[in-house]
Order: sequence, then structure tokens, then C-alpha cells
Amino acid sequence: MKRRTLLGWAALTGALTVSRHALAALPDPESRSDASTAQPGETYGDVEYKGVMTLNGWTLPPRLRNGFKEYHLVAEPVVREFAPGMKAHLWGYNGSSPGPTIEVVEGDKVRIFVTNRLPEHTSIHWHGQRLPNGMDGVAGLNQPAIPAGKTYLYEFEAKRPGTFMYHPHADEMTQMAMGMMGFWVTHPRQKHPWIEEVDRDYCFLLNAYDIEPGTAVPKINTMLDFNLWTWNSRLFPGIDPLVATQNERVRVRIGNLTMTNHPIHLHGHEFEVSGTDGGPTRPESRWMEVTTDIAVGQMRQLEFVASEQGDWAFHCHKSHHTMNAMGHDVPTMIGIDHRGLSGRISRLIPGYMTMGERGMADMAEMPMALPENTIAMMTGTGPFGSVEMGGMFSVLKVRRDLPKGRYVNPDWFAQGPRAREVDQSNGEKIRLSQSESIDDYEIRVIKPSKKGKS
Repeated sequence: MKRRTLLGWAALTGALTVSRHALAALPDPESRSDASTAQPGETYGDVEYKGVMTLNGWTLPPRLRNGFKEYHLVAEPVVREFAPGMKAHLWGYNGSSPGPTIEVVEGDKVRIFVTNRLPEHTSIHWHGQRLPNGMDGVAGLNQPAIPAGKTYLYEFEAKRPGTFMYHPHADEMTQMAMGMMGFWVTHPRQKHPWIEEVDRDYCFLLNAYDIEPGTAVPKINTMLDFNLWTWNSRLFPGIDPLVATQNERVRVRIGNLTMTNHPIHLHGHEFEVSGTDGGPTRPESRWMEVTTDIAVGQMRQLEFVASEQGDWAFHCHKSHHTMNAMGHDVPTMIGIDHRGLSGRISRLIPGYMTMGERGMADMAEMPMALPENTIAMMTGTGPFGSVEMGGMFSVLKVRRDLPKGRYVNPDWFAQGPRAREVDQSNGEKIRLSQSESIDDYEIRVIKPSKKGKS
């Protein structure tokens, strides 16, 4: 059978099995286990584009061959550092979870070889892409599942620009709960009326895990009972910051492959939703907001001008998604006086300590011994002490003097005017800003009316 005929059959019936004889033609699989943020990928092909920066991740370089961009993804067990002090045993691609980002240009012909080194079968679905039905990657429906030890070939054209994902569609609950997913970006071939040029282009995936303290392997059958909420399989303070030079235009691409929605919130700036799963949004349909909700399986592109210098929080606004696994089952003890009780208990249980009688913030700085390979519930420090966050939290760092095109992590921002303590113990007047004086304020006293009448 001629190769042309064979590939035509594959487009109709499913992803193609690569024979042992043909394995010599595969691109060498590149691998990276480092959890730091790699520099944006180079431009490959005949069209220049600004590569994306994958937060705590990297871009997979293609092999250019006979008019195709060829990639080799290896599904395999990986070890991922969630944050310093905690590593998880996951499944991923090419040494990492999520797998490497794939960047192409609209109209590119793409070949992806997928080698399965997992203990069970798998497949890959190219989430949001328009492609031949037999390349869609749903095992049993569009193709046979890829058996352990085998390599399959996917081949299609990147038909439209936008932000996409890839993930298994075979034993999906298990494999996605184990970390199998990756980002795909298709750049426009020519200037698009709805796609603006940006100075910085970030991307990351929202994923979640249920890993009990002291363990390293996710529990895959709990469905909604996840306890670690991550960006690109990283927990704060292990999530790298987003950086920008003041007044640069920034794009952030976010995909949600967790089991719940995430209201993503940015401090200090407003943004527009410039793209969704379906591609770029019409400029006239956009409005300014500071929080956008990303549902399960959705993609969102956010764009804003980084006009305000500073260190700005960027996070999911579900509060329990900005904390880690410890303490979720701790009873509320606020207002309970433990004086005298703690000592009596500690004589029976050495090492006992009271938690939560004044709130949970004490846990961020509590010298409590944690199980091995476990990160504290709230952690991370800033210039003024504990940030008391975990999970889906990072920082946008905007600086006037950050060199354009550089992604160095600057030191903490010199705050300038900031919230401060007011000391009235000696009867002194409150210190106001230079533009105000105490005489600018008028105090009005309204006496309550009798019998509730005004």
C-alpha cells in the first residue's frame, strides 16, 4: 500500500499505527523535567510570530520535514515538583506535566507521533481543533486506543488561529487526574483584524489533584474531592510570576481541565476577554472586567495594558483554591478559650498544638511538623511577611525599568505610599497625605428619631 493511500485511509478511520520498520523516521523525543519557566520558543517555519511563555513549562520544538511540522509526544510516568518540598508521581508527556506546549501557524500541516510508555492504553484528543474525524482522538469512537509500547501518528492541518489543549480521551478520568494534558497555540498566518499584537504572551492550564499529605500519587477515583489546585501542576509559592514592562500589552491564555469552574481575578488592572475556545472574540463584543469565570473544558484569552507598577495578585477567587491540602477537616475553634486545656492535652499527646482559635492565619507561620513530601496549607512570603496563600495564586510584576523582551523575576516592588498603622495613643492627629488636612473633613451627627420616625 502506498504511503499516500495509507494516510488517506488514516484520516478516515483513525490515527495511524507506526510500524517498527518506520520508527527510524520519527523525530527524537525531547524531554524536560525542570519545573522552571523556559524562554519563549523560537519561530519555526516561514512565518514570524511571538512565541508564548508557558508558565513553569516549555515549548516543544518541531522537526521541519517535507512541508510538515513534526512532533513526538511520549506519554509516560513523570515526577513533577509542585513546589519546593513537594513532588508528585504523575503521568505526563516528555518528562513533564503538563506536557510541552505546541506552537504552530494557521495553515501548517502537522504530524504528531505519540508513543505510549504508560502501563495502559491511551489516546490524544486535540481539544477545540477542526480536523478529520479519524484524528479527533476519542478511543473506541475515532480510533483504536494506543496500546502500551506502541506509537501512533496524528496528521492534520491547523485550520484556525487560537488557543487549544490536548489531553487523553481514553480512561480519561484516570489519566487527566494523573496530570496528562498540554497546551496548543495556533498563531495567525497574517494579520487578523481581531487579534492584536502583544508584547508578552503567557499561557497555563488549570489542573487539580487529590494527594493526601505524606503521599506522592494522586487518588484518581475521588472525582470532585480534590485538595490541590494548581497552575501547570504547580502550587504557590512554586508558581512563577508573570512579569511585564510598564505599558506593555500582555496576553494571558488559560485553559481549564479541572472538574469545576474558576473565577480568575487580576488586581490593579482591568482586562478584556479577547479569545475563547472558538477563537478570537469580536472587538465590539468585549468589555472591561477584573474577573472572568472559566468553566470546565473552556479556554480564555485575557488582554490588558500593564499600566500600573507594582506586585499585583493574580489568582482564582474561590478561596479554598488558594490554599493547599492541610486543614480542610479542622473544626472551627474561633472564640474557644484553650488556656489550661492545651497543657493538659499535650501531657497526654506530646507535640499537640492548638489550631484555629483565632482564625487559620497562624498556620502560615506555625512551626508544625508536616508529613514528608507535604507543603503547608498557606505559605509563601512577601516583603511584609507571610502571604497566607497556596494553590492557584501568583503575582503580576510590572516594572518601569524591566528590559523589553526579558523575563527576569525582579525584586519586590518599592511600594511608595502604602497602608500604615494609625497611632492615637498619645492623642495626636492622624497623619494625612500632603493633599489633605484634618480641616477638610466635616463631621455631622444625626440624632435618632423617636419611635423610629424621622
